[in-house]
Amino acid sequence: MTAVSLTSRTARAVSGAVLLGGLLCGVAACGTGTKGVGTQSRAPWQEPDSYTYTLQSSAGERTLLGTFRITVRDGAVAEAVGLDESARRIVKDVPDAVPTIGELLDELEQARRDDADKAEARYAADGHPVRISVDWMENAIDDEALYVISAYEPVD
Repeated sequence: MTAVSLTSRTARAVSGAVLLGGLLCGVAACGTGTKGVGTQSRAPWQEPDSYTYTLQSSAGERTLLGTFRITVRDGAVAEAVGLDESARRIVKDVPDAVPTIGELLDELEQARRDDADKAEARYAADGHPVRISVDWMENAIDDEALYVISAYEPVD
């Protein structure tokens, strides 16, 4: 009887482990994902020729850090206003570092092609990104980039 009892316990333990493993794999497959998968489905969005938006760029040690109000005309940054000290310095010293939303999406796609450990985006209902997060190497220090996009308005 002891052998049957051990076998039953072993079978239950194995069944429990298999069930737990299956659940964890299912959660991982259905989770937000990091490599090449955004955290929300992207609606079709075509970057307009002209628009304004606010960009909060943070994380990592990069040139582009700070909060900016950006105006895009004819597909290029026409005006950038630094809303904090770091952003004002960048606008003054390295104005070409201020991106369009399309350039931010290009960076995201490049990270995905290069198999970055994290390359995620969240999108608004109209399809424009509201948050882009990239971490090229999970265990590296200061290689991350986080972009929060707000106050997006197409301009006629």
